[in-house]
Amino acid sequence: MRAITYAEFGSADVLELTEQPDPHIGPDTVVVRVKAASVNPVDWKIRQGYLQGLIDTDLPAIPGWDVAGVVEQVGLDTPEYQVGDEVYGYVRKDTVRGGTFAELVAAPVRTLARKPASLSFEEAAAVPLAGLTAYQAIQRAGVRDGQTVLVHAAAGGVGAFAVQIARALGARVIGTASERNHEFLRGLGAEPVTYGDGLADRVRALAPDGVDVILDFVGDGAVAASVENLADGGTVASIADPTARSEHGGHYLWVRPSTADLDALTALFDAGKLSVEIAQVFDLADAAEAHRANESGHTRGKVVVRV
Repeated sequence: MRAITYAEFGSADVLELTEQPDPHIGPDTVVVRVKAASVNPVDWKIRQGYLQGLIDTDLPAIPGWDVAGVVEQVGLDTPEYQVGDEVYGYVRKDTVRGGTFAELVAAPVRTLARKPASLSFEEAAAVPLAGLTAYQAIQRAGVRDGQTVLVHAAAGGVGAFAVQIARALGARVIGTASERNHEFLRGLGAEPVTYGDGLADRVRALAPDGVDVILDFVGDGAVAASVENLADGGTVASIADPTARSEHGGHYLWVRPSTADLDALTALFDAGKLSVEIAQVFDLADAAEAHRANESGHTRGKVVVRV
């Protein structure tokens, strides 16, 4: 099969299109014919070697965790799926080696769900990691109807999902973003505020009684800059700042594969309550350019690789 691989850590220049053996199938695994994959910041951080010690990488490695495709082969004990089923998933394994930037990927059934009927393969591939991160942060923080939620990096890949999911639950959402993304956030149902100096005052002007939940998807001091806006009994959840838990009694989390959570996202998509924005689509041979586009930090929406 064709696959993108890298044999050493480094810039996007280390990514190469190579021929690799077809993946081995385990008893609780299916082989997915990949239609599309997407790039997340964690992909290039792993590629650069930044996460060694936290996430082990076996070189040469095929990058990528997000996938959408069609089941091509089923394992010994995989009653959930049949050949021909359209699926999507967050195919995170114990080590980074056989990822989704390939024509085929072996995916444990616990990492997959049936693809939303309302989404194309490219759109579906853009969902799993970012969508699950947003959904699980919202579940962990206990967001519910009538609450006011402050979402940091609300126009980003994770933040845009969080805004929509919180709104679907009946919450009021205030979202931090640069001015160029304010209209985009209004379209998602959020009230935008500009980040930077004076953020707490701007949030206070919108929510004088404080916010019930702070969701931090950026780090970089966002929790410290806004924690004074938290109402009594409020909750902080962050994917980037451990002080959310250690200093503020909230939650510091790392996204997990979950079929049930993907099914919940699927229901929101197919009910028209959730949408996904695609920034750019690249061919598999141009995966290095896809990594560079994501790494630039200047895209709104997900960068997708079509296989």
